[in-house]
Amino acid sequence: MSKKAFITGANKGIGYETARQLAARGMTVLIGARDPELGQAATDKLRAEGADAHFIQIDVADEESVARAAARIEADFGALDVLVNNAAITGGLEGDGKASSGTLATLRHVYDTNVFGLVAVTNALLPLLRRAEAARIVNVSSEVGSLAGRTNPDSPLSQMPSAIPYTASKTTVNMVTVLYAQELRDTPIKVNAANPGYTATDLNGHSGFRTPEQGAEPSVHLATLPADGPTGTFWGHVWGSDQYARLDW
Repeated sequence: MSKKAFITGANKGIGYETARQLAARGMTVLIGARDPELGQAATDKLRAEGADAHFIQIDVADEESVARAAARIEADFGALDVLVNNAAITGGLEGDGKASSGTLATLRHVYDTNVFGLVAVTNALLPLLRRAEAARIVNVSSEVGSLAGRTNPDSPLSQMPSAIPYTASKTTVNMVTVLYAQELRDTPIKVNAANPGYTATDLNGHSGFRTPEQGAEPSVHLATLPADGPTGTFWGHVWGSDQYARLDW
């Protein structure tokens, strides 16, 4: 029986490519998307390519929607082997992009999806992940949320705009990853944060220098870790190189 992987925000970009690559490895992929039309279209496209793909409607910022999605996955599949928390928004750069220019409304809006939504989805699906032989949870983060990178004057990350919402949300995702990994350290479940690198997606107006195929590779790697693989790590693309490695928080 094939493993089951649920990917949020999977109708396009890195999420879609993550689903495609996991399907190519023989997994049944559950395409999580907020918009039913876009989610079903992505699912149909994957199925046309031979994937065992199924659409699951979910708005990660809506607890009732999360609960319905979890109930659907349990009813249809019984257990879950992989969860990729990929759905995210940026909130844009308000004003001049400085920390002091942002609004609390934007901060709350971004955290509703990037942090609170991630926690809601993980908590709702954790019982199904526990039923799997050795589940994997992948939280898609970003190097822009690295405290080490942002505070190192020699790092290009320190020269980026200082807008709070997206950057701080990814720093929080990193800590959330560590806390889940600590809670689950005595289980076969592994929890890690993935750094796709600066990938060309709708999130950044397709300004990134990496392709969605490349951006998905860290998530796919962490979703398919062997039994002796790490947990509680931040892993992915290393800025300014073609390499992948463990990154500093």
